[in-house]
Amino acid sequence: MAEDVKTTRLELIETRQKIKLAQNGHKLLKQKRDVLVLEFFKIMKEAKDLRNDLNNSMKSAFNALAVAQAYHGILEVENISNEVNRAPDVEVESKNVMGVQIPSIKGEYVSKKLSERGYGIQESSAKIDEAAESFEKSLEIIIKLAETENALKRLIKEIEKTKRRVNALDYIMIPKLNATAKYIVLRLEEMEREQFISLKTIKAKLEQESH
Repeated sequence: MAEDVKTTRLELIETRQKIKLAQNGHKLLKQKRDVLVLEFFKIMKEAKDLRNDLNNSMKSAFNALAVAQAYHGILEVENISNEVNRAPDVEVESKNVMGVQIPSIKGEYVSKKLSERGYGIQESSAKIDEAAESFEKSLEIIIKLAETENALKRLIKEIEKTKRRVNALDYIMIPKLNATAKYIVLRLEEMEREQFISLKTIKAKLEQESH
């Protein structure tokens, strides 16, 4: 440290300014980390609820499909499903959470009206409609679950990155700056003492020479 640090008052002022900036940055990063952690647990709960919803929804959907197949026959249900004329569309946008881009996934033409499904009403029945509606509901949950799980991955990555930066300030940068400031203060005090002793010596010599 002795070779690298300028032991001047200007250097001490600049080092103390760096300490203040580092402490402010540390505070902001901790706030960011805390907000991200809260958002992570909030979305994690949503994801857990969605998984349960999806499990129940898929059970209902396959039960409805089994009823439709029993009523119409497997081949007829397959033929009707092939008449669906438009697959769902997915639109991906994003929202900003403390600098993290979180995906927002929206499905279009997922839940359809009876007239929008494409199969003929005459050839089908309410049992087909119930099965179709059940799977559409499941698909809506799948889209939402994909959004939440993607958000969780991005959040955990940013949380880890922020934690590393907080730790670097906590255990490396701020202690190093504090040590530098302390070293400069000690050296300046030492230099002042040396200067004082030197001045006293010169004064004593001058007084001795004057007698």
